[in-house]
Amino acid sequence: MTGAPILEVTGLRKYFPVEKGLLRKVVAEVKAVDGVSLAVQPGETLCLVGESGCGKSTVGKLALGLIAPTGGTIRLDGEDITGKSRSEMQPYRKRVQMVFQDPSASLNPRLKAGSIVGEPMENFSEFNAAERQERIAWLFGKVGLRPDAADKYPFEFSGGQKQRLGIARALALQPGLIVADEPVSALDVSVQAQVLNLMMDLQDEFGLAYLFVSHDLGVVEHIGHRIAVMYLGRIVEIASKEALFANPRHPYTQALIAAAPIPVPGAKREAKVIEGDVPSPQNPPPGCHFHTRCPLAAARCKVEAPLLRTLKDGRQAACHLVD
Repeated sequence: MTGAPILEVTGLRKYFPVEKGLLRKVVAEVKAVDGVSLAVQPGETLCLVGESGCGKSTVGKLALGLIAPTGGTIRLDGEDITGKSRSEMQPYRKRVQMVFQDPSASLNPRLKAGSIVGEPMENFSEFNAAERQERIAWLFGKVGLRPDAADKYPFEFSGGQKQRLGIARALALQPGLIVADEPVSALDVSVQAQVLNLMMDLQDEFGLAYLFVSHDLGVVEHIGHRIAVMYLGRIVEIASKEALFANPRHPYTQALIAAAPIPVPGAKREAKVIEGDVPSPQNPPPGCHFHTRCPLAAARCKVEAPLLRTLKDGRQAACHLVD
């Protein structure tokens, strides 16, 4: 997984205005994403993790071009797509697709399953009617659905089957990158494993890259190659899965991993409780955003925001206290 990244974002920012009054005057901004830089290599799964509200899903929507960034750049296969209009984004839609968190809400209840999977091909005039039907049947087989399921409506499927249907739709245009936003969080644990293994098999077969958004460390440990940890709109650490779980360097990453349960009866981790509440993204603290909850915070942390820099072991971390 070397060479040019399929997705590269640099200094990405997204601020949402807070309006007030009859004239909708802008009185503040919610800094949902505040200077994020990351890259996804072809065939790689980069997992984006962090607490709810840290900006993970917003990064995914920005990467897809569904919302416009306040600042920074987004490159897809080396091409700058930052700020492109809806019509200008049309050629790029085929190269990046999305699997949504709620499979029920993401499927049109009025369309049959075959039409749901075939709709992207029809929109892009990829195939004629006969070719579309043949490809729909092929895609159903790839995601573990029977071909006759194409004539069913979404309500006739279980939760896991609906997510398989969503994955088939995402594969319809042969994308290089799939943004998966909490794709298994709404599923039973046993079904989660099936869907994750399916995504990994499809990645191996088609060389897919995933930007995988999740709050579940057990899930990302299973599917991820690298992990980027977010806190309050910023990346605080990026490392390989093995390095991150074996030796987390940022205090926030250490606390997240310490809080995750170990799937071994009787096994325990050293407790690292994070004190206090997450600050508001509308009024984030100065300096390091984590300093208000960090047990190791020094005076420098309160006034100077740490840069995301490469450490001696090759990982990246944004902390004044790491080597």
